[in-house]
Amino acid sequence: MNLGFISDLHLSETDTSLTNAFVDFLKSHSSNLDQLYILGDLYEVWIGDDDSSSLITSTKNALSKASKAGLEIFFIHGNRDFLLDSSFAESTGISLLPDPFFFDYFGKKIALSHGDMFCVDDTEYQTFKKQVRSPKWKTEFLNKSLVERKSIASSMRDASKKNSSQKDLMIMDVNTNEVTSFFDKHDIDLLIHGHTHKPNIHELDGKNSKLKRVVLGDWDKTGWCFYLDSTSQNLEEFKI
Repeated sequence: MNLGFISDLHLSETDTSLTNAFVDFLKSHSSNLDQLYILGDLYEVWIGDDDSSSLITSTKNALSKASKAGLEIFFIHGNRDFLLDSSFAESTGISLLPDPFFFDYFGKKIALSHGDMFCVDDTEYQTFKKQVRSPKWKTEFLNKSLVERKSIASSMRDASKKNSSQKDLMIMDVNTNEVTSFFDKHDIDLLIHGHTHKPNIHELDGKNSKLKRVVLGDWDKTGWCFYLDSTSQNLEEFKI
């Protein structure tokens, strides 16, 4: 079984080249992948499943076509698209997964996550995440009009960019002790995540073997995908 993992595409109305690249990616991989895992932040912002913008419509159609062609597609929420819900999943044929998600693959235990759960040094972000992920906040937000939600989302993005520019880059990366504890607690062999936009494959010393942490890259001028099958694993960068 051939698996692919992507994250952090940050698709938006303002960059059609990225949207086209994602649509082309789905077309070209529908026949050579069995499963595709999207580990969050597929969209730059998600204000509700009732958004019918051209971006949402075109990507929904592409996901639906890929699903019908036989590609199993799984999705883990990111910090940008955590409001994506079951209505979208049902209309596209994708499956929503919890964060983290665990599965066994040819004798290896694998964990998937968007990755922000490991950035515990950024306490301001973790506090904000707890607030907006609460059922109360989500219900209140989704009960607002589409126009109101777009305005709020725009303000939140601007504030996020300003805050990020003022933060030490180190606190926005994963905490290595948090990652090590996660490996030990869940006894996993491989962790795959995104969020930090620092693509790499890190090796950790396990009890009996080398453990791996794969960090997926964000899509911009190039795209990234981690490919995994029974005999090989590759983190590949490609032009957009």
